[in-house]
Amino acid sequence: MSSLTIHANSHDYEVIIEEGIRHELLNYIAGDYQKVLVITDDKVSNIYLNDVIRGLGREFDVHTSIVPSGESSKSMRQYERLLDACVEAQLDRHSLILALGGGMIGDLAGFVASTYLRGIDFIQMPTTILAHDSSVGGKVAINHLKGKNLIGSFYNPVKVIYDTETLLTLPAEEIRSGYGEVIKHAFLSSEEWCSNLLRVTLDNISSEQIKDDLMKGIKVKAGIVESDEREKGIRRYLNLGHTLAHAIESELGYGKITHGEAVGIGLWFALRVSQRKLNASLPVDRYREWLKSNHYPFDILKDLEMDTLLKRMKWDKKTVHQKINYVLLSQVGTPCVVELSDQEIQTDLNLFIKEVRAT
Repeated sequence: MSSLTIHANSHDYEVIIEEGIRHELLNYIAGDYQKVLVITDDKVSNIYLNDVIRGLGREFDVHTSIVPSGESSKSMRQYERLLDACVEAQLDRHSLILALGGGMIGDLAGFVASTYLRGIDFIQMPTTILAHDSSVGGKVAINHLKGKNLIGSFYNPVKVIYDTETLLTLPAEEIRSGYGEVIKHAFLSSEEWCSNLLRVTLDNISSEQIKDDLMKGIKVKAGIVESDEREKGIRRYLNLGHTLAHAIESELGYGKITHGEAVGIGLWFALRVSQRKLNASLPVDRYREWLKSNHYPFDILKDLEMDTLLKRMKWDKKTVHQKINYVLLSQVGTPCVVELSDQEIQTDLNLFIKEVRAT
């Protein structure tokens, strides 16, 4: 078993990574809870929900609520429906919400937990590689039609329980999605790790490497979040690749591309801008080939309008006074935040789209 303690302002919480841990959840849930509401999606529920219910034993009054899979469920409609489920189950302030699923479920269930009765405890139980990022750090949110994660709060789980056996059933697109965030953490932290990942073929990646990369990614995020929990300073570095990624997701419609795939493409753009703006020496061409060989769907950019993408980027929650604050790299492991003008972004986007079309 691997574990790591995250030191948050509200409380410390443990991240536990272990195969098969869903079968013995009762051993890892502390607290005087009587009722547990398990929130999951319709894909995960078919595979793992019964295991989790059995793992909770007979100590709790267990309720379940299932939402449709996909990013489109991070919506006001599903949020309201889940609040209704909390009321119907008569959850009180000594009840627990368990978020079983990927990043969408963690964000949605966490936001429900943060607002129901002004906040009740919740546990993150990720079932995707991508969720190694979203399950740590206390950001919970739902989407608005104008932009991703515009409605949310900072609210930490009481624990993160990561059963790596659940990763064995992931489809190829979810592995790509997860590694969009994993390689982002590598670019933020370590030239050696980054170089090693750029040699990886995701079609035949081993479970041991996945577990190793998960722990490395969580450590990178934990180190940043512990220094800046509410995103006033260096936590913004974690948004590397995300401004364009969120614009792509919003413009295509949530669920048309996975979040991590969009981040992978957004990271490519951020590296190109870093070259132009900061004269940074970065392995951009190697990264582009890595995206191509691992089947990231960057062709979807070819039909998107640049003016619309720019408007989406200015709606992103990272903008200040309608100015786009972009996370760039002066070198691998050295991020910074740079304010970019509309004209700069427009020029860079046009050049980037030309590169995409030629790849």
